[in-house]
Amino acid sequence: LVAPSEEQNYWNIIGDPTEGALLTLAQKAGLDIEGERQGFPTHRRFPFESIRKRMSSINRHPDGSLCIFVKGAPKEILELSGKIILGESVVGLTPEKKSEITSRIDDFAKDGLRILGFAYRNIDANELSSATAQTVEKDLIFIGITAMYDPPRPEVKDAISVCKKAGIRVVMITGDYQITALSIARQIGIVSSADPEVITGSDFSNLTDEQLKNKVSSKEVVFARVNPEHKLRVVNIFKALGNIVAVTGDGVNDAPALKRADIGVAMGLRGTDVAKESAEMVLIDDNFASIVAAIEEGRAVFDNIKKFITYIFAHLVPEAIPFIFYVLFKIPVPITTMQILAIDLGTETLPALALGVEKPEPGIMDLPPRPKGKGVIDKIVLFRGYIVLGLLNAAAVISAYYFVLYQGGWKPGMQLEPNDTTFTNPLHLKATTIIFVGIVVMQIANIFACRSEKNSAFKAGFFSNKLILWGILFEIGLACLLIYVPFFQKIFSTIGLGWKDWGMLFIFMAVIFLLEELRKHMFKDARFLK
Repeated sequence: LVAPSEEQNYWNIIGDPTEGALLTLAQKAGLDIEGERQGFPTHRRFPFESIRKRMSSINRHPDGSLCIFVKGAPKEILELSGKIILGESVVGLTPEKKSEITSRIDDFAKDGLRILGFAYRNIDANELSSATAQTVEKDLIFIGITAMYDPPRPEVKDAISVCKKAGIRVVMITGDYQITALSIARQIGIVSSADPEVITGSDFSNLTDEQLKNKVSSKEVVFARVNPEHKLRVVNIFKALGNIVAVTGDGVNDAPALKRADIGVAMGLRGTDVAKESAEMVLIDDNFASIVAAIEEGRAVFDNIKKFITYIFAHLVPEAIPFIFYVLFKIPVPITTMQILAIDLGTETLPALALGVEKPEPGIMDLPPRPKGKGVIDKIVLFRGYIVLGLLNAAAVISAYYFVLYQGGWKPGMQLEPNDTTFTNPLHLKATTIIFVGIVVMQIANIFACRSEKNSAFKAGFFSNKLILWGILFEIGLACLLIYVPFFQKIFSTIGLGWKDWGMLFIFMAVIFLLEELRKHMFKDARFLK
């Protein structure tokens, strides 16, 4: 049911946009819509079907006679018509007149206009009881055509361009006339070649799956005048070629294709409940650009998870290697269990969470889709986390540890405590504290290094993610709390550090940061970093 509603001094159409456009056209022509509805009550309606490509209704004239009105795809309406209204007369529809009308239809279609054909005929009352679409939609009198422009949303063309740069192929599958479909496809950038392939619904029965695969693989393709079963076949063809397929739909008949696709996207505004239940995603604004935005956000989330994991891996190595040194070289216990817990459950928490809200990196939509089997933890994450950042962090804190010990007069093999569970020697406390604080300080270098695999931290900006800055303040503040407050010193076996100790650690941090920046600059185009 379509009805205009006046809200805040402008008219708004409630219902199907095409029906609304026709009502608007009638009203602009001066027709009394409500009067016509009352004067020509509907007795039977045959809804639109994609196979018939038309709909019709049986209405009663004021004089009691019955008439069927048909509208739909203009060429199909022409084929069902034997007569035409010319002026005030009804005359035979000659092949020449059909050719003239068809030529005009094609001219409109080339401009990207959607065309509807209209026809009618009077029917007998005895036809009404057993009437079906097949029995009454025949021997029609052709009335004419309307052409309407359904402009693509302004943002769609840019969204299509972004998809192409991102390695995402967009294919139009529509029930519209093939010339109209091709014109719209050119306008929004789906088609750019001079000789694209236009496959219509009638072509499907004549093409094998192998032929379809060859066509969609070798040329730009537009599918027009297709039925829902054809849409399902298109999805199967693209999946058989090894693609990850997302498909949009809104009708009940789209449900099989939505279900079969890897990602079914139902329209939220005009979509049916069946379509929404069959889809993995519902597009609440029915806007194609929102799909592209979702892809960008998905890529950013995937990257942020990798950054988070890399950051976590980077501090695990400097926690583990001191214990390896403790076992192999019999050095004093380098870090306590409570200090490790303070790092894992305290100082690293907020900076790690900050990586999870990083904005998409520049150029993220210029990269091709990642392979199907590529997971979050790959060789890049392992290499950067454990080897590059992890070993650099470990080298820094071990160096600071030995520096403190040697400065305090320690010699290899010297025992600082009576056993490994007692921590009272000031030199030992300072040595464990320097490793604890060293890991915390190295996390600052890690957080900026992990914001991008290939792009410099200077390019990303040091102040673009405020949560990272709060995270750094939090971890430094917590570390100071644990090493300077006597109550926590006893619990965590720490001791206060001097400004020279902090200076040494921040110098190590700067070295790690600059080495990582150098690596990004030197190996940003290396194959293993892609």
